Amino acid sequence: MKLFQGIIYQMKDSVDRTIGVIDDRGTIIACSQLTHMGETRKGALEEISYSFDSVVYEGYTYKPIGTHSHIEYIAFVEGTDATALSTVSLLSVSLANIKTLYDEKYDKTSFIKNIIQDNILSGDIYIKSKELRFDNEVNRVVFLIHFVNKGEAIPYDVVQNMFPDKNKDYVISVGENDVVLVKELKNVPITKASEAAESIAKTIVATAESEFLMNVVVGIGTVVSNIKDLARSYKDAQIAISVGSIFEPEKNTVNYESLGIGRLIYQLPSTLCEMFLQEVFKRGSLESLDRETLVTIQAFFENNLNVSETSRKLFVHRNTLVYRLEKIKKLTGLDLREFEHAITFKVALMVQKYVQSRPQSY
Repeated sequence: MKLFQGIIYQMKDSVDRTIGVIDDRGTIIACSQLTHMGETRKGALEEISYSFDSVVYEGYTYKPIGTHSHIEYIAFVEGTDATALSTVSLLSVSLANIKTLYDEKYDKTSFIKNIIQDNILSGDIYIKSKELRFDNEVNRVVFLIHFVNKGEAIPYDVVQNMFPDKNKDYVISVGENDVVLVKELKNVPITKASEAAESIAKTIVATAESEFLMNVVVGIGTVVSNIKDLARSYKDAQIAISVGSIFEPEKNTVNYESLGIGRLIYQLPSTLCEMFLQEVFKRGSLESLDRETLVTIQAFFENNLNVSETSRKLFVHRNTLVYRLEKIKKLTGLDLREFEHAITFKVALMVQKYVQSRPQSY
């Protein structure tokens, strides 16, 4: 890396020993002695891989630059004494900090992370995207991948392995169990973009389950064509997971654009929802419905308010179903066979789910 070579060259006169950097394949990519450039130090790399700490090997002291899960580079200093150890420690810290600053300035993934987390001004987004030669005319979508159980694999690594093209797809860790994927949808018509996004989400779920034995829930944000709108797509993906956990907890992929009434209810204040429930139902009438009745109601909705079809699916006589519907009408004042009453009841059940999901204030 040219950045490292420049720093090593500046340090050359201050350190009276050979210093340098090797990459994750064991090749010297920066050195105060230019004749060593391109040499391999596989043995040192193997020693470091076992210890993840400073090691002494064949007359040099080495120290890794990076995390325990992935060593990106290794600093080295000539010598095996205490001075060599202190020098290589300072060198590794300095190069790690310089690399972080460089990545934040020039790395596209860091740029995307700042956008979705609202850490960059909208005016600066355009300037920065031009500096990084970012293609602003491509449709993109943000996926929020929540790992329900992590297992031994690292969530970030799992997603990165699925989408290794770092020039088009950006994988960002946003929490211990959450990973963001910003996926490019090049050559996908905007009319087919949402469908394509859902297909990708299902692939993520299937791969996580089959190859890594990990359960995930994927929230799909809105498809956007402008890079500055990625922050909105990310927020939409967050909402998709939150709304899905309330109204469709059995689903492992939730598309923001398909949330329907649930998204509307999610944005309502709890006090307004409670007032609505009190207006729709007589006091205690909803609580008086037993499990059998609630199952009947759900089946009735799923079969488009068709009495004959619902009775067939429930394996009950048509008259039995009619009796249950009359019982519901008596308890709640709502006749589910009437379209307007059915809509009111359906929305009320969803509102009740939302209210119950909210933390109680005392």
